Order: sequence, then structure tokens, then C-alpha cells
Amino acid sequence: MKNRSVLISGAGIAGSTLAYWLHKYGFQPTVVERAAAPRSGGHAVDIRGAARQVAERTGIVARVRQAHTGARGLAFVDREGKRVATMGTDVFGHSGGPVAEMAVLRTDLARILYDATRDDVEYVFGDSITAVGQDEDGVRVDFEKGGSRRFDLLVGADGVHSTVRGLVFGPEQRYIRDLGCYIALFSTTTALEHDGWQLMYTMPGGNGRPGRTAGLYPRPVPGEALAGFFLRSASLGYDKRDIDEQKRIVVSAFEGDAWEIPRTLATIWEAPDFYFDRVDQVHMDTWSRGRTVLVGDAGYCASPMSGIGTSLALVGAYILAGELAAADGDHRRAYAAYEREMREFADRAQEFARAAGDGGLMPDSRGQLRLRNLTIRMLPFLPRRLVGRGMEKVADVVELKDYTAFTGAVARDRGGQACR
Repeated sequence: MKNRSVLISGAGIAGSTLAYWLHKYGFQPTVVERAAAPRSGGHAVDIRGAARQVAERTGIVARVRQAHTGARGLAFVDREGKRVATMGTDVFGHSGGPVAEMAVLRTDLARILYDATRDDVEYVFGDSITAVGQDEDGVRVDFEKGGSRRFDLLVGADGVHSTVRGLVFGPEQRYIRDLGCYIALFSTTTALEHDGWQLMYTMPGGNGRPGRTAGLYPRPVPGEALAGFFLRSASLGYDKRDIDEQKRIVVSAFEGDAWEIPRTLATIWEAPDFYFDRVDQVHMDTWSRGRTVLVGDAGYCASPMSGIGTSLALVGAYILAGELAAADGDHRRAYAAYEREMREFADRAQEFARAAGDGGLMPDSRGQLRLRNLTIRMLPFLPRRLVGRGMEKVADVVELKDYTAFTGAVARDRGGQACR
């Protein structure tokens, strides 16, 4: 087999899934991750459509179900906490709607995938790539902590602000499409009895303030929740390394608002897992250059609010590993096949995210807010074929190949009989 050694930048969903399958097919993956340990924090994610098959084939479904957030649906509330519109998971089917049937915290899914690979895959935490040099024989990579190594192939699985993409494909602004809003997430506590419902309080735009929503997402442990804040805004100038400055932006945007917002904002300063970023998409004509390829958000982020990004990461990683195995390590053939298999899924996911917009979380007026709530209340009375099918059609667009024939070749390769 050609090109056995593969460096993966990023130990998230895409990176660890890719490492699992590459090892299974006889490659030698190494994962480098900037964080000092598997990351904590992050929002709840959904596994939809073909990604459910990937989870099954990866052997993680039992653990994913054990880690289920307990989410039963989404409920919009008024300033006193009274529910004014609800969407249960039963309305949309297992892969549709804002909350899918297979929902788990991103932290938990990343840990499950890490645990499935840690004994077989080399992980390098607390380091990152600073330079990349490609030639006909491989890739030379320099690391921030010093030293360099050579690998046969390089994969960027390092998110929207991908270091690998910047080093190999050029500046970020070439590929980012701004969707006009910000999202903030952090762990908090709550005394609310949510009973498995994601609670959301929306304030329409007016009096010089934009539309915005604050939410509490249930966690399996009573009294714990994930806070989410969604804000429409022009691009803000801030130091991406200054977490306190980012927290001040969120506090200022929601200061004086009702419901649970004052109490939740009071906990923001102690939150160890605070996340804040612009809501963007990543658009690229090609996901590979030379021996380097991108997977997941690094190459085709749909939007952190789309509900389908994790499925893109799981499916993309599975297909990339499978095509490398099918091509006997020939990266040129494998990368081209990977793009053919994934392009329609990525394009449709991004189109769906743009069409869905902010999902009614940032209405410009009270009229828009009333229309959103009325639409949601009507959902249970509409024909099932009309409800939730947009997301399901996107999530099911890929028909996964069965690459298991190549796992049989692994044993032969390791025995020295079939390796070329």
C-alpha cells in the first residue's frame, strides 16, 4: 500500500473518525491537536441520515445513545417562561427538525471517538502545525513546539479557521462566506425544570437593537445546562485571543433582557468552556492540493447553526478513508473520488443552511416573531410528508459505499504478503 503515514490536524469529530477508519484500513495515522487534551465544551450536535450509518459502522452507537442529551424537542418561551410554541422530535422524524433523535454533546461525541482510537492511533496534544512543504515524495511539517516530521499525506480536519487550509490553500477570507450573526455557548447551571426540552427566548429587533435569542439546552445531569446566545450583527472587531472581551460583547448585547438571561449571564465569567464565533460557511472549488486534503468544517462548513455539520464531518471522514483504501493509497485517485462522493452532500447542506437562515432566532420585528410562533404551532397538523423532509433529504443524499473489503487486505498487508 502506498502513502501509509497520514498526519491529521485536529482531534475533533472529523479527525478522530478519519483516524479510526484509516487505522482499520492499514494506514498509520497521527493526530495533532492544538488543545492540551481532548476539548471540553461545545454545543449539542445531531447525527442525521447517512451519518447514522457511519456511527453504526464505527461501533459507537451504544455509547452515543448512553450519552444522549435527553432532548425531547425545542420550546420557545415568553419573558415569564411560558411556552408559546413547541417542536418535539416526534414531529420531524429521526433526522429532521432542529433536534434530531440522535443528539449528543459535541464534547461527548469527540471523547467517544477518541476512546475508540487512542490505543491504536498516535495523538499529539498541545501542538500545532506552523509550516508545510510538499514534494513528490511526501509532506514536511514543522510544529509550533519545535522540530519537523515527514508524512506521506496531510489532512486538515481543524475547523472553520483551519491552520492547514491557511498554510496550503491561502488566506481564510478567500473561502469564508459571512452569514451575518454570532453565536456564543458555555456551560451553566439552571433551576428550571426543562424535562428534556431546549428552552429558547427570542427578542425581536427594535429600538436600535437587533433580533436575538438566548437558550438553555438540557444536559443529562440535573441542574446543568448549555447556554446559547444568538445575535444578528455586523462584523465586530475583537481580539480572538481575548476571551473576556468576547464575554463582554455577549453581556452587552443581552443586557437588560428578561427571562433567565440575567442569571445566566452572571455565570458567564466562570465558564471554562466559553465559545464565541461568527457564523460562517466555507466554500472551496477543491478540497485538495498536492498531498493535502481537507475534511469537515475546514473544507465545507455549512454553519454552526445548521444542525448538519457533525453529519458532514462523520460522512466526509468515512468516505475519505474508504477512498484512500480503495485506491491503495494513491492520493490523487482517492482525493478525486472523495470529492465526487461528498460534493453534492456538502453543496446541499450549505444551500439548506442558507435557505433556513437563522431559523427564526433573530426576527427583525414582532410581526416576524408572531409568524414564526404561529408556523411552529401549525406543524403537528400538517401532513408528515411536508414536515422536516428538507433536512432529511439533505442528510440522506449520500449512499454510503461498503469499504469493508479493504479491511481484509489489512491483515495481509501487516503480514507482509500484499503490501506494495
